[in-house]
Amino acid sequence: MARNIEIKASLPDRAGTMALAQALADGPAQRIDQDDTFFDAARGRLKLRCTAEGAELIAYRRPDQDGPKLSEYWRSPVSDADALREVLTQALGTLGRVQKLRWLLMVGRTRIHIDQVEGLGDFLELEVVLRDDEALEAGQAEAQRLLAALQVLPEQLQTGAYLDLLRGAATRQP
Repeated sequence: MARNIEIKASLPDRAGTMALAQALADGPAQRIDQDDTFFDAARGRLKLRCTAEGAELIAYRRPDQDGPKLSEYWRSPVSDADALREVLTQALGTLGRVQKLRWLLMVGRTRIHIDQVEGLGDFLELEVVLRDDEALEAGQAEAQRLLAALQVLPEQLQTGAYLDLLRGAATRQP
């Protein structure tokens, strides 16, 4: 099981946030077109992610709360995404699909995602990858430093997943 500290926030100024992120990044941004199909899993979330580079099945668990939160995840490469999507749809049912254009920037061990989500708009995701023996607080502190550097305000924080937003779930902090 891999772990990271994750934060999601809406972006009122994608270009401005991208400029701030690029100033912090270890290298240039990488463009990734992603198509995620979510299935009705009994525990946590299960999605099939397809990109031009291939596909993978990802299971993950994380609380729906604002700010830095622990996400535990498992990933497996997939050789026939269409067949697996059909099998999982028949076995579990689908909850929805999220299509996005993602710009990935790395700042040390942290993945900064600047996302344009179809039907939703622009978002930022931070994922601070934790070592197996590392305390959550270290990752949370790193995430908070990056939020400040990227000028993300508390009212921009989101609690759930893009799928939740697409399905109309209330995810914004009151």
